[in-house]
Amino acid sequence: MTLRMGLAGTGYWADTAHAAAIERAPSWELSAVWGRDPARARALADRHGASAAGADFDAFLAEVDAVTFAVPPQVQADLAARAIAAGKHVALEKPIALDQASADRLVSAAESRGVATTVMFTMMFDPRMRAITELAGDGRWQGGAGLWLGSALNDENPFNTPWRHDKGALWDVGPHAVAALWRTIGPITGVRAAVREGELTHVVFAHEEGRTSTCSMTLRAPDPADGFSTFVWGAGGRLDLPVDDVDSVASFTSAFEQLAGLVRTGDRVHACDIRFGADVVGVLAMVERELER
Repeated sequence: MTLRMGLAGTGYWADTAHAAAIERAPSWELSAVWGRDPARARALADRHGASAAGADFDAFLAEVDAVTFAVPPQVQADLAARAIAAGKHVALEKPIALDQASADRLVSAAESRGVATTVMFTMMFDPRMRAITELAGDGRWQGGAGLWLGSALNDENPFNTPWRHDKGALWDVGPHAVAALWRTIGPITGVRAAVREGELTHVVFAHEEGRTSTCSMTLRAPDPADGFSTFVWGAGGRLDLPVDDVDSVASFTSAFEQLAGLVRTGDRVHACDIRFGADVVGVLAMVERELER
């Protein structure tokens, strides 16, 4: 049976990644689009074949089995809580919230209602990354380093949005960087140091068993320098992770299909579920506290 997906959001990423992936995902149909601007919601719905669209979130929830979110994190946290309370499964954008308390409330709500969850860590749904992380639990990687040079805050970039100006690279590309390092080197247990130079942020992460990694990130890199890289190293050598040439629509299609599997089997544990999303928020919050000291 085909499941009904609702899309909350009408911006660039909602259109080019979320809606495009839902159209590809065999288990789902796009049934409804929600947006604060009803006209934009209707236009996106028409482009992707959804029958319902509008600004009434409760009416939107009545049309769907699950919701995928493409809205700013502070908006997502409130809407996702309402969707979960209504018993809807959720595919959350990263970060799932902008503080630990809000993230923990979403986890508690999801566990209480028994809904299936995924968090759209794009790179983590790439089959190459999945193959690497499936072999990462044996401690083979002793450390790693990431360089995340984004240009989202440059003029004319479709990701040049108010929340990114407010929260910067730490909360935008930071979740991807943390997820990649956590799933390869091991859980992050602390922040050893953090330095901010304008919008450029440098972080040292402490992992379990004394392992460490580093990451530098910005959203104001010159356009020619834009790109992401992360490598891990250990006794087996050095491995570059596939974080810069990921097909977002293919990854999102995989994420939606994995969510459908959770819905159908009743399993509620996933490597990129809401609990892991909250773990990542916890790391980002630790860094933010260090930056404010």
